Formats: sequence, structure tokens, C-alpha cells
Amino acid sequence: MSRHNSYVALVLLLPILSVCATAQSVQTDQQAYCAYLTEQAKAQTDFLRTPTALGSFTQPDTGLPQQLVAGAQLSLSNLKKAGITLDVARKNCELYKTSTSVMQLLQFALPSMEKDALHHRLDLISQATKSLDEIGDQTARMVEAQNMTRPMLWELKTNRIKLDADRADTQSKIAALYIPPLTSQPLKQQVAAKQAADVEDQKSLANLTRQNNWDVALTVGTHQQVNPVSQGPQPYGEVTVSYNLAGRAIDKHLDRSVTAYGDWKKVQEGDVERGMQELRQQVTEQIRAQQDRLKSLQQESSEVDKNLKLVAGADTSAALDFRNQLTSTQILLGVESGDATYRIEQLQKFINANF
Repeated sequence: MSRHNSYVALVLLLPILSVCATAQSVQTDQQAYCAYLTEQAKAQTDFLRTPTALGSFTQPDTGLPQQLVAGAQLSLSNLKKAGITLDVARKNCELYKTSTSVMQLLQFALPSMEKDALHHRLDLISQATKSLDEIGDQTARMVEAQNMTRPMLWELKTNRIKLDADRADTQSKIAALYIPPLTSQPLKQQVAAKQAADVEDQKSLANLTRQNNWDVALTVGTHQQVNPVSQGPQPYGEVTVSYNLAGRAIDKHLDRSVTAYGDWKKVQEGDVERGMQELRQQVTEQIRAQQDRLKSLQQESSEVDKNLKLVAGADTSAALDFRNQLTSTQILLGVESGDATYRIEQLQKFINANF
């Protein structure tokens, strides 16, 4: 394998992975990947820094006797590439770290807020259950005193069953959500760091490619005339200088490619810049939906409050039954209103902190 093909092969082994990290420990994943990159880069560095052994049996075209040549060749361009190869691996490692962290946040931000809202809903259900039980106990005593009928008590128990079913459903949803530990760094900062790492990675690759424009090869060894055999091996040395005449134009194109790559990453479907904008749109739409929900619930609650005022001082059996219905309905509405209010607050807090 030629030296050019070798370092190209290394570049191909350093892919930029857009991943959604679902492992329990992203840090372990990052460390393992960076260890792999480092070992690949060190292997290529050793290859580039080591002189190449030469050996040939030649018949010069000038009519000179056959020669047996042995020696070693060292390329200054390869020495420069060796150091840059390690830099490429380091930049690619940093890019992988920033990519996995930001992609994890993009994937799990909404599920994380959903899980937090569900836990809050459990608290609301517990409070509502306690309030409903108190009304049920009062009604049960009135039934024993024959001031209310058993169907009135049964309706309260029906609402209690609804709360229990809501609690079980909420707990099931919580159990179904897996949320890995997420970084507290704002999303906009993570995206900016990832975009910067993209550009730095491309700069290092472009710098590696630039080394193909020139070379200074140092060759030393001995040669021995074999037909007829001369008196003994003779030392020789050679310096070969090469330069690609299109080097300046190549460098300009490489610089432009780095800029173009950064611009592409800002609009690429599936990359973090677009993902951040899509997430913001999703959160904004959820805030709007929860606001509409809360407005409707507040209207319903207002109607309940009006009716409660109408029966506040009534002491007939029918009035007491109606008041219990209104109160239990108000308790259930309180769970939904509290849930909607909490979700709006958390979603708005996420917008303010991350965008």
C-alpha cells in the first residue's frame, strides 16, 4: 500500500457519526470510540514516521553495468502528515463527543419534560383523591343519618374510581419512558459547540490534504556493481523535491470547502441545527395546545363556581346532591387545570433556557 493510500484509508476510518445515543452511559461510549480513533491514528503515525527500506536490481539505460541498490527513504511530507493525523483523530473525537451529547438532548428533551409532568400529575391526583375522600366521608355520615341517599354516595365513588384509573394510567406512562441523564448545558450552546467542532474537524482534514502538494524525500544507501563485480559497495545519497504547481489553487478550494461544509451543516436535514429549530417549533406548538386546553378548563371551572354559589346556602337533599356533584367535578377539573398549568410553565422555561 502506498503512503498516500494509507493516510486516505485512515481518513475513511474517521466517519462523522450523527447518532442518537440511547446507551445508559454516553460517556463510556465516547471514551471507547475515542480510544479506537487514537489507536488508528497512532498506527498511521508510526507508518508515516518510519523510513521506507529500498532495494532494487537495476540495469541503467545509459549503458552502465548492472547495479544492486539498497537503502532507506524518508519523506518530510509524511513526517508532517504524522503530526496532523493525530490532530485529525483528536478533532474527530471532540466532534463525536459534542454530537452524541447534543443529539441525546434533542431526542430526549420532550420525553424528559413529559415524564416530569406525569410525576407532577401524580401529586395532583393524590391531592384530589384526598379531597374527594373527605367529601365521601361526610356524605357517608349523612347517609347513615338518612339525610342523603346511597345513589348520591355512589356517584362520589364513581369519581374516585376515575381518579384511581387515572393514577394507574399515569404510572404506566412513567414506567414506559426511558430518560438517560441529560446535560444541563443550554441546547443553543451545545449546538454552537457542535457546529464549531464540525468546522475544526474539516480544517484538520483539509490541512492533511494540503501536504500532498509538496514533498522533500531524503534517500541514503549503498550501491554495488554486480556485472562485472566492482571493488565494493559505494555509498550514495539523494534529495528529491516535488511541488504541485496547482498547490495554491488547491489550497483555496480546500478553504472554501471548509466554509461550505459549515454552511451545509446549518441547513442539513437531520443535523443538530435543523433539529434544534424543529424542537423549538414542537415545544411552541405544545405550549399553544396546553394554553387552549387550560382556557377551556378555566371556562368549565367558572361555570362550576357559578353553580356552587347558587347552592351554597341550600340544605335540601337535592341541593346537597347537586353541590357534591359540582364539588367533585371541580376537583377533577383541578387535576386537569393544574396539569396544563405545570406543562405550560415547564415548556416555557425550556424555551427560555435553551433558545
